[in-house]
Amino acid sequence: MFEMQVERSPQAIAVVCENTQLTYQQLNQGANQLAHHLRALGVGPEVLVGICLERSLEMIIGLLGILKAGGAYVPLDPAYPSERLAFILEDTQTQVLLTQEKLVKNLPPHQAQVVCLDLDWQGNIQNSQENPVNQTTADNLIYVIYTSGSTGHPKGVMIPHRGICNQLHWKQTTFGLTHADKVLLTISFSFDPSVWQIFWPLCFGGQLFIARPGGHQDTAYLVKVITEQQITVLALVPSILRVLLEEKGIENCRFIKHITCGGEALPGELIERFFAQVNLDNVLHNCYGPTEASIDTTFWSCQRDTNYAIAPIGRPITNAEIHILDENLQPVSVGESGELHIGGIGLARGYLNRPELTTEKFIFNPFSSEPGARLYKTGDLARYLSDGNIEFLGRIDYQVKIRGFRIELGEIEAILAQHPALTQTLVIAREDVPGDKRLVAYIVASPEQIPSQAELRRFLETRLPEYMVPSFFVFLDTLPLNPNGKIDRRALPAPDTSDIRLSTNFVPPQNSTEEVLADIWAKVLRLEQVGIHDNFFELGGHSLLATQVMSRVRQAFQIEISFQLLFENPTIATLAEAIAQNQTPENDPQNQTIPQIANRQSALYPLPNSESGFWSSWNLTAEHISSPMHSA
Repeated sequence: MFEMQVERSPQAIAVVCENTQLTYQQLNQGANQLAHHLRALGVGPEVLVGICLERSLEMIIGLLGILKAGGAYVPLDPAYPSERLAFILEDTQTQVLLTQEKLVKNLPPHQAQVVCLDLDWQGNIQNSQENPVNQTTADNLIYVIYTSGSTGHPKGVMIPHRGICNQLHWKQTTFGLTHADKVLLTISFSFDPSVWQIFWPLCFGGQLFIARPGGHQDTAYLVKVITEQQITVLALVPSILRVLLEEKGIENCRFIKHITCGGEALPGELIERFFAQVNLDNVLHNCYGPTEASIDTTFWSCQRDTNYAIAPIGRPITNAEIHILDENLQPVSVGESGELHIGGIGLARGYLNRPELTTEKFIFNPFSSEPGARLYKTGDLARYLSDGNIEFLGRIDYQVKIRGFRIELGEIEAILAQHPALTQTLVIAREDVPGDKRLVAYIVASPEQIPSQAELRRFLETRLPEYMVPSFFVFLDTLPLNPNGKIDRRALPAPDTSDIRLSTNFVPPQNSTEEVLADIWAKVLRLEQVGIHDNFFELGGHSLLATQVMSRVRQAFQIEISFQLLFENPTIATLAEAIAQNQTPENDPQNQTIPQIANRQSALYPLPNSESGFWSSWNLTAEHISSPMHSA
């Protein structure tokens, strides 16, 4: 599909990253070079290739180079703790790893051959710029993406080309991307919505615009990019959409044609706020689908004045089946709840190296005459509404969604249980304030060795991604039990925020800047007071609250500062200093704009040698999905 698009528009701009861009022809020729190099290293169908890169042209180049070689990519987020990366590398037995020079020293010990895409990796190799002969079938793997696992380790979901090809064809026939569209990449490539954000525009002639590293969480930056670059397509989780709608200038984002919203429940009041702030019809779409079913499985186009408390997840996409079943695998009546099961050609092959879990979750499909047809047991509760749409009701287990991230609470508990001072642990998601769902860990510690909250946080931060680290740790003498002897989750107390200040000595603000910051932090974190040496994240802060803090800081001081500044300066004292430096005239970015890429057929940017050639796609055509289309 990508190669066909290259033939149609070779000189059109395909991908933009900050002030650098590549045409379709440049991407294709360079990807071919990388693909030939990877084949020489033994990459082919069913070969897993690790890719650990920041958002960059090299990241896109690496993905398509792997696919052109016939391999399947395994995304490794550079922000993940070394222990998590080590598990994924060991589980996949990756033999080749694509990365950047600056990231090599942060990688855990491994046996893979490393290719740094930001160096002149070609050396003296004269690889062809021609398309490699396709060796991939629709049943070969395209990627293995890891999701949270209840055993204490993540699990690798194996996705074949067939499901992604179906996903892209469904999106194109339903929403119709054109050469004038610009798609903003806002999702980490470790999560499957990034797949459509990357490949949809590149397979159908659009332009892919890569948000700068960290930019996908910076709502002020997103508004600026959307407005100045005239972005037409993006994806947002509802919690980010809520903060985005509060940003100054959101009303100027008039070029948006398509927003996919998913990852967590979409409240009806947020839909109405969207229409009030942006006033765009047929733009916002609520999508549902687990990683195991190739991205989106159902969708519902948001409408005005529908009076839904929570938006329905809609109806199945093309070639997907939805069955809502009782415990005996019998269909439930309209209005009755049951477990949502997914069938069709988008199903994963299963979990890598987890045959028992694969057998448990992917079961025989009694509703299909297709040989070998399966259903995926999602663990999600749902029901059919009278109008035929599906309503998501919650989970039947302890999997949760926090800010769009899928989290198995058992994985956090299993890691906490490794701490030598803890005797019992339990993690739950609490929403004591509407719209602010947070992870809370309940701890029973050994009396002789009670760790501090800061110590437990640091212990988890070396083993889990940031979004899986609880906001609060509550110490109890014993976990409450119900009459049956099971833990009584309803009896668990809410965190006492008066106990979470972590500085040894409270130090009040020393100047007006610190006073303003302390007031902002206290309001956002819902604390009575904050010391200037208290750490924002140890006070219960997280990336979404950081977005709210920095939005208020920009308004209070009338300066444009990076969202990343709070991560680099997580105390009021250090943040105040950073703000003072940013207020100097030479550092004031108030008048800076994001470089405009105005002409789709513009002249080629001169590129350094490290970017002068890679990029690819795989040859997915309609016949790849034709054989199973009749089954759904």
